[in-house]
Amino acid sequence: MGKSNKVCVRCGRKMKQQFIGLQHCRCGMSWKKDIGYFERAPDMVFALERKTIGKKVKQVPVIRYKSES
Repeated sequence: MGKSNKVCVRCGRKMKQQFIGLQHCRCGMSWKKDIGYFERAPDMVFALERKTIGKKVKQVPVIRYKSES
């Protein structure tokens, strides 16, 4: 098992990679590089955001929340 293959802490299955640094499991658990394991909520939206680091433009996964309007 490679370093990018995380195992779900709740059900023990391998997690699937959605973005680099963001992985999901079928049971509702997710893992993000900077915050670790967390449970997904129905109002969460996962997106890629472009950030300029030095002279390079990198895409970083971010979590946004649906607004109630």
